Amino acid sequence: MEKYNIEPYNDKQSRSDFEKEEAYIRAKKKLDKLVGFYWHLASYIVVNTFLIIIIVVNKDEGETIWEFGTFATAFFWGIGLLFHFLGVFGPGFMFGKNWEEKKIKEYMDKDKEEHQRFQ
Repeated sequence: MEKYNIEPYNDKQSRSDFEKEEAYIRAKKKLDKLVGFYWHLASYIVVNTFLIIIIVVNKDEGETIWEFGTFATAFFWGIGLLFHFLGVFGPGFMFGKNWEEKKIKEYMDKDKEEHQRFQ
């Protein structure tokens, strides 16, 4: 009777499992970054709303709330939040990888339409 059940080494199977595990780890890291950003955004909204309400309630009569000091925390924290956003979603968020190609095609199509209109 065999003491150990040892299966033969299958290079393709182990590489596939390794790649799946690596993909899972990368996806988990991306998800953790996304969750961290959303918590940062939520705390930004809650804390700054609270601070602005406190400042507005404690203003003396006749004073305006439209001063830089009222919104300074939200402004500077917003800069940090913007950098966190760029760190999570990347600088290509608005101008993705295919953005240039899509725009070139759009302009070429528009040019073609204008050219056909005048013929």
